[in-house]
Amino acid sequence: MQFHHHGYVSTDPRIKPAAGVGIDRPAELPDEVDVLIVGSGPAGMLTAAQMAQFPSITTALVERRDGRLVIGQADGIQARSVETFQAFGFAERIIQEAYRITEMCFWKPDPENPDHIVRTARTPDDPTGISEFPHLIVNQARVLDYYAEAAAHGPARLKPNYGWEFQTLEVTNEGDYPVKVTLTDEDGNERIISAKYVLGADGARSRVRDSIGAQHVGGVSYHAWGVMDVLANTDFPDVRTKCAIQSKHGSILHIPREGGYLFRMYVDLGEVAADDAGAVRKTPLDTIIAKANEIITPYSLDVKDVAWWSVYEVGHRVTDRFDDVPVEQAGERMPHVFIAGDACHTHSAKAGQGMNVSMQDGFNLGWKLAHVLEGRSPESLLSTYTAERQVIAQNLIDFDREWSSMMAAKSEELESPTALEEFYVKTIEFPAGFMTEYPESLIVGNNKHQDLAKGFTLGKRFKSVIVNRVCDGNPKHLGHLHQADGRWRIYAFGDKDSTKLHEFGEWLGTNPESPVLAHRKDGEDINALFDVKAIYQTPYDEVDITKAPAIFKPENGPFGLVNLENVFAADVEESIFDIRELSKDGVVVVVRPDQYVAHVLPLDATDELAAFFKPIFTV
Repeated sequence: MQFHHHGYVSTDPRIKPAAGVGIDRPAELPDEVDVLIVGSGPAGMLTAAQMAQFPSITTALVERRDGRLVIGQADGIQARSVETFQAFGFAERIIQEAYRITEMCFWKPDPENPDHIVRTARTPDDPTGISEFPHLIVNQARVLDYYAEAAAHGPARLKPNYGWEFQTLEVTNEGDYPVKVTLTDEDGNERIISAKYVLGADGARSRVRDSIGAQHVGGVSYHAWGVMDVLANTDFPDVRTKCAIQSKHGSILHIPREGGYLFRMYVDLGEVAADDAGAVRKTPLDTIIAKANEIITPYSLDVKDVAWWSVYEVGHRVTDRFDDVPVEQAGERMPHVFIAGDACHTHSAKAGQGMNVSMQDGFNLGWKLAHVLEGRSPESLLSTYTAERQVIAQNLIDFDREWSSMMAAKSEELESPTALEEFYVKTIEFPAGFMTEYPESLIVGNNKHQDLAKGFTLGKRFKSVIVNRVCDGNPKHLGHLHQADGRWRIYAFGDKDSTKLHEFGEWLGTNPESPVLAHRKDGEDINALFDVKAIYQTPYDEVDITKAPAIFKPENGPFGLVNLENVFAADVEESIFDIRELSKDGVVVVVRPDQYVAHVLPLDATDELAAFFKPIFTV
């Protein structure tokens, strides 16, 4: 964390000075906003936290509840989400209060007594070491609290406006604020808000989705589950371990919760008749508890307290588009209304994906809105949101359909006795959040030079490795320095003698065609849009930092203080060049503001680098 470059700071440096719209921000909802976010779930709150970093943009968030969420339905936090928390500055704190999943146990009918269950396998949660971040369990309400804090502490000082319910909207395509949104307060009084852009993060029954005529395509599986968060005494030995339990009486997905005592059970209630008309949702809690006891025989469950419970049927739906542009008009006009999270994809809870994928929706969209509203990028950038996220949502539905079907099946119905645990291990990269791979587009380059950085796949998120900071020798995870500040990253990995690295650095810092200079606004710090870092092949104590080009040591703030913390060297024993298969002739890796690799280029491909950014930026 860097601070003091605008003057001495004696208070919490995580609370950024108010600026722009954040200075004396009024508590009441304004009549006109640049961005109106409807719904304070994971997608909405992450987007709010992102937009709060841009004090020139007026963003408002409305929520029909009268206050913060108290008990959330989602609780699984995949490694990619924790990586995202790191970018927003609260990963370490949420890890401390969360439950960490390190393994999963599989229980099946005892061959000698099929009425009883026995443990048949114990599988590491991340057997291949796919991420340095943990797989966590923590209540959704706490995740939202952390994002709310990040939004409130951002320069724009953004806080939710509670007690406002969305009714409808109209896109007029007229004036500076073409979207007219009708809201009502708790007393039923109407209010019209004019917005440039609207994000509907208002859940599976999204009114924003309905207002733009988007269609939720899919159906239910006609299989019901009861879910409950309970405090209980039990002789089940794996009560503090994640478990997939399959018995002759049905299945349970068992998930320990944070705090050491609470746990969640998804309890199989069996097939539902096609003409059930939702009657199964009236299943009483006592029935769910009794069913759980039947499934875990010979063990028993004595429930003392229930924090939350529900009954649901597994549904798999994806919206036909994630914005207000009809499919047949895609590319002809630009979107002004977007939907995210459950508003555009719904699925079972058992894969632990809902909150995680929803947050990535918001992370994908937030910086794009900021680029357009700050006048940096053309509106066409916003069309990439649907293009990128709709495919990911469909992949999620396909995965979840298979996983939830296997969870509901009896062990004898599967292809083999170990099919469930084999599927869990084989597909671990997907639920961890690391299978996302965006195709070539306006913001993802071609793969012509992919062989120069085989470990940084184009369109996939940047996989961090520890490097040594030259100025002080501190080991740092390179990717963990990527803040959710809307900036692009340019990582310049040096050649053996650093000749090409220095030539690239000189060009990047002095040539008018350099994206750093060409797209810089008057009066901005040189690193306002691009965070440029150099990584040398030689050990850190052999790097002469005084010879590093100035672009790797940018001057910041009103005093023009030199930042020495952007020059790194590969670790001697575990070199990033070897781990990520980087060319020893050097390579440039460009990373988007949402941490996905946008381009891979040789150090001397400066024309290609400049050409890549020209259509992205208008400045």
